[in-house]
Amino acid sequence: MKNNRHSIDRSLMNLILCIGEIVIGALLLINPIAFTSAVLVALGVILVLLGGARLMGYFRAAPEVAAQSGGLVTGLSFLLAGLFCIFRWEWFVLTFPILTVVYGVLTLANGINKLQWAVDALRLDQKYWYLAMIGAGLTLVFGALIVFNPFTTTSVLWTFIGISLIIEAVLDILCFVFGKK
Repeated sequence: MKNNRHSIDRSLMNLILCIGEIVIGALLLINPIAFTSAVLVALGVILVLLGGARLMGYFRAAPEVAAQSGGLVTGLSFLLAGLFCIFRWEWFVLTFPILTVVYGVLTLANGINKLQWAVDALRLDQKYWYLAMIGAGLTLVFGALIVFNPFTTTSVLWTFIGISLIIEAVLDILCFVFGKK
């Protein structure tokens, strides 16, 4: 019963992640720069809050405890990174080609993970293993295209990333729905 519950929890989490990918993909298609800036500013706010909390914890702690906590360095680092994200989010947009390569590498790693899942499904004689294989193949192709970046404009690349996220998520949901034996 416990293994079945863990499997349901994991499946539900995967489904939620797929829905999140679809939402992010749609937002990237609608307005990629606004979406990116909003994410960066939100990240900045979170970092500023975490930095403030670490700094307060550092100064509230006993000197012996604070000296070993690293709270001052961590708090100031979070605070500065957060302020950078809030006030200099344009820097990330300008360095997008480098960030795109990182995203592409992560997408390739995700594709390799999906390939493992597809091969496992095939070896376990699951009926719809080929859906997982198609999803893995597309993820690998999308990742390779992103890494090698054949696009000439950022907007085309944002559109491509948005569409690829939506397609991958839909295929993952199909695997989830039809992947049961």
